[in-house]
Amino acid sequence: MKILDELFYTENHEWIRQENGEIVEGITDYAQSELSDIVYIELPEEGVEVHKGEAIGTIEAVKTVSDLYTALSGKIVEVNRELEDHPDLINKDPYDAGWIVRIKISDPEELKDLLDAEEYKGIIEREE
Repeated sequence: MKILDELFYTENHEWIRQENGEIVEGITDYAQSELSDIVYIELPEEGVEVHKGEAIGTIEAVKTVSDLYTALSGKIVEVNRELEDHPDLINKDPYDAGWIVRIKISDPEELKDLLDAEEYKGIIEREE
């Protein structure tokens, strides 16, 4: 299982990368391995305002369907349309090709609530 030190994480198993006032968000390697084979993703619309912790879509795997939550508040500026035809990119490469949304954050203070890699490792250890 891969946990990248340079990323931030949530207790819901999303990863977050900061880029010039925006964040890129996806689900972690741990989350994709727990879901197993991802067969469909319902993506949110671009331009929509979202609030931290809000469900913005769903991820369907062979054995379950799971909600996708936003880690921070802001405006969705881009979604990864490649996932519509190739949702398995999340399984193959969750931290790069499998990214899900790009959000222009509206409240930088919310970044303080994110977990670093070590804190996220602790969450996983408790779940296993």
